[in-house]
Amino acid sequence: MEEFYTLREPLKGYDIKFGTVPVVKIKVPSIQRELSDSLVRRLMASIDKVGFVEPVLLVESEEGYEVINGQHRVEAAKLLGLKEVLGIVLPRELKNYIISLNVEKAPNLKDKSHQAYEIFTEHLKKSPDMEETELELMVEEPYYITVGFVIDRLQDKRFPGYAFEKVLKKADSFLNLPLSEAQKEREKRAHLLLEAKDVLNRRYEELQLQNALQKEAIVVRAFQNVYGKRVRTVEDDFYTVFEKLMEEIPKVSLGEEYDTILG
Repeated sequence: MEEFYTLREPLKGYDIKFGTVPVVKIKVPSIQRELSDSLVRRLMASIDKVGFVEPVLLVESEEGYEVINGQHRVEAAKLLGLKEVLGIVLPRELKNYIISLNVEKAPNLKDKSHQAYEIFTEHLKKSPDMEETELELMVEEPYYITVGFVIDRLQDKRFPGYAFEKVLKKADSFLNLPLSEAQKEREKRAHLLLEAKDVLNRRYEELQLQNALQKEAIVVRAFQNVYGKRVRTVEDDFYTVFEKLMEEIPKVSLGEEYDTILG
């Protein structure tokens, strides 16, 4: 049985509710990352020792509540047989800021990209005429959306996004397009990234490298060969950057020491 106290958020001024929430009413939205079994086990040990003292963040849904921070704690509580947990219920619109609110476990690039893709598609369904630039407050980096299209739309779960991340940060941007058109552009960019991945993998194999992190070194070296070291911005558009990159990658050689820092 829910039992709440209403409090005022001190900075933004909206109402939040604090109290006990039945575990059976808490659902995990698809935007969340996959559970970590090891983290769940550690949380079970902690909760068993001191109790469930750290509230989870929730938003109301049609069927109860969705957890936006604390899904591992909820899972640990279920496995321990708890019927209720402490929860803070936020206004539903804050679900769009799940990446900023979710601090339980630092999300990696795959997590952030999956979440960005879910945010994009959710708003696409509701407001196809909404400009993609309006997602800037909800998605930390625009390239998370592109990589999300690679992982979720094109189903390449093993895409080495880390290898291209430093270049993507300089080449990608939020689009001044309605989401209905932006999705076509994001899918085109995602296909281009898959082409770049194939070029990179061939060069990686030709150099007989063994450490997957050296893929990033290849990409960075190719980028530096084209644009110079420690370049802050590039004038070329997304497609030109990656076309030049794919032309240069087959020429890259790595010595015993290599610089993987892109300014």
